Amino acid sequence: MSLEWIEDAEHLGHLVDRASDQGVVGVDTELFWERTYYPRLAIVQLAVSEEDCCLIDVPAFSDLSLLGSLLADPKVVKILHDAPQDLSILRRETGAAPRNIFDTRCVAGLAGLSSTISLRDLLAQLMGVELAKTETRTDWFRRPLSEAQLNYAIDDVRFLHAARLALLTRVAERGVEAWLTEELAQLDDSSLYAERDPRQQLLRIKGSGRLTSRELAILRELAAWRELEARSLDRPRARVVPDKLLLDLARARPRTHEALSSVRDIKGGQIKRFGGGILEAVGTGVAVPDEECPPRVPRSRHDEAMERRGVAAIELLEARSADRGIDHALVATRSEVRSLVRDGERADPDRHRVLRGWRREFVGAELLELATAPG
Repeated sequence: MSLEWIEDAEHLGHLVDRASDQGVVGVDTELFWERTYYPRLAIVQLAVSEEDCCLIDVPAFSDLSLLGSLLADPKVVKILHDAPQDLSILRRETGAAPRNIFDTRCVAGLAGLSSTISLRDLLAQLMGVELAKTETRTDWFRRPLSEAQLNYAIDDVRFLHAARLALLTRVAERGVEAWLTEELAQLDDSSLYAERDPRQQLLRIKGSGRLTSRELAILRELAAWRELEARSLDRPRARVVPDKLLLDLARARPRTHEALSSVRDIKGGQIKRFGGGILEAVGTGVAVPDEECPPRVPRSRHDEAMERRGVAAIELLEARSADRGIDHALVATRSEVRSLVRDGERADPDRHRVLRGWRREFVGAELLELATAPG
């Protein structure tokens, strides 16, 4: 096996040309992500074939647009495992919208394996390949990399070509090639890799279920302010203001620095640095019209009939999936099925993916019929 260490545009251009000629390339990344908002990308691994593997020294480049051109080329298949995370990072580093993605973890769900399987377990089950665990926590910014680091990094991509072919064979055996095409086409949606709307960060905060609608409006503005602040400072959200303090601020609704200083657990340094932004966010949330405040999460009461329908729907999903030899969790999770049952006649495809495309054809229509059955 040849291994090329790439740290200049000329060699990167040669690599992109080889990958374009081959029409398929394995991709992975190594990064560091602990004390920053954005992950720090250290290496990009590319496998033109099992015998032609390369490591891109990301810190050596001020411009990765050549790599971006490869990621965006619709004629070249890019093989990744758990693609959305790596591609979100690569989209930010290269500015390119990825196209023609083959996600081995996703495809595994249509090939009789778990749709949440690790790469290590996937290769072991498909091909009997055992990946080393030695470098799971390592300094990928160290130069030069050790032989153990190099081998670990390359092993994450060198077997992806063989894994893809093995998965395609298993998908064909199940007769779900059309479903696979539809599922992978969704990975061409550039919005998957874009930064999320800061005002959607409200959905990430645990403990908001007991807030009033007005408090949720305030929390939404506070969470959006924190998100933009964390991005600007390149610091983790919790190092700006932790979730618990955001919840306390939403309840207290401070409008002055004096009121802000009386909020439990807030520190003087936070008030000094972020006080103005916090008060502005609170004020914006207080001023939101009543009809535009987020609705409270309804407290679900125990409903025996609905519970029975939920159990029956999950059993139906699992039975249909077992018959077809695919992972039921790829079709819909149990929580998604219960949500469909709760919505009943209000269920629509925008809210429930199991009512869209191949999922609806496979079992979604049956699940909806069961969810809306009387009694």
